[in-house]
This record gives sequence, structure tokens and C-alpha cells, in this order.
Amino acid sequence: MKKVCVFCGSRDGAKPEYVAAARALGAELARRDLALVYGGGKVGLMGVIADAVLEAGGKVYGVMTEFLVAREVAHYGLTELQVVKTMHERKALMAEMADGFIAMPGGFGTFDELFEIITWAQLGVHSKPIALLNTSGYFNPLLQMVDHAIAEDFVRPEQTGLLLRSDEISPLLDAMTNHQAPVVEVVLEAKQI
Repeated sequence: MKKVCVFCGSRDGAKPEYVAAARALGAELARRDLALVYGGGKVGLMGVIADAVLEAGGKVYGVMTEFLVAREVAHYGLTELQVVKTMHERKALMAEMADGFIAMPGGFGTFDELFEIITWAQLGVHSKPIALLNTSGYFNPLLQMVDHAIAEDFVRPEQTGLLLRSDEISPLLDAMTNHQAPVVEVVLEAKQI
């Protein structure tokens, strides 16, 4: 693993622990010589983690849409900033560039990015590690929803192996480094066809 894509908020969030975790993750990525791939913003947790990687001497690759660049939220101090036309292109390029993915606290954009990359793994499009940095239990309600989807037979139990999780950075990165993607069969039942 050489590049890690981090999905996170364009806001700082309500708890100072979120900003602290973004700083710590950025520093640890740089310490491990793992480049950051992210949405290219200078605001919120996005800006915090990018600055932390850069301050620790690491590399940061941002991908942002023309629309967001025009709104003056792009971070111009990065190793490289690529500007694309659409959000779909943005997500596809970040996924292509990265060797693994971490979701930190964030809003709808973070959820969208996380669930799309999980869906791609579920369908066998990629076998890269996907992880949640569950700072202050932020993702606990989401994990409960996943458990509910399993209980209601919309998600197969073995597919939970697609999503690593921890509230600590080093164990999470270690798990990603040692990750072996579960074999996930894409099966449509006769009644679905």
C-alpha cells in the first residue's frame, strides 16, 4: 500500500477529537511513507489532514471538481491537485489512484464516497482495503444500520468483512496493510432475475 484515500468532512465537526484524529492520521500516514489521496479541499477535516501530511513531509494528491475550485475551496499547496469536471470523475479518479480507503467523520459526501467504494468491492470491481476510523464512536449508528441490513437479509453477513474498523489509527493502518480481501460472490437469486 502506497497511497491511502481518506474520505472526511469539509467541516470540523462538533467535537475537537475529530480535528485531532485528522491531524494524527495525517502525521501517521507521512511517518509510514503513505501518500494521501483526498478530495482536494482546504476546509474542514479535509484541510486538516492534508496540512498534517504536508507538515510531516508527506505527499498529498487532491482531486476536485471545477465547480468546487470556482467556490475557492481548493487547497493549492498540495503535491498535486487534479481538477475534473464531475463528481463521478472525482470519485473514480480517487479510487483509481488509491491502494486503500479510510472514512473519517463527515457528512453526506463522505457517506456517498464510502458506500460507493464498498459497493464496488461487493461487486468485485476492486479488492482494496476499506476502513472506518471510528473517532468518538461517530460511525456506531452506521454500523448498527449495517447490522440491521444483515438482519433484514439485504446484506450478506460475510460482506461485513469488506469494512475494517477501529477507533485507533495504528491498528487500523496495520489491518489495512495486512488485509486480504474476502471472497465475495455476486449472486442473484432466481426470484431476482
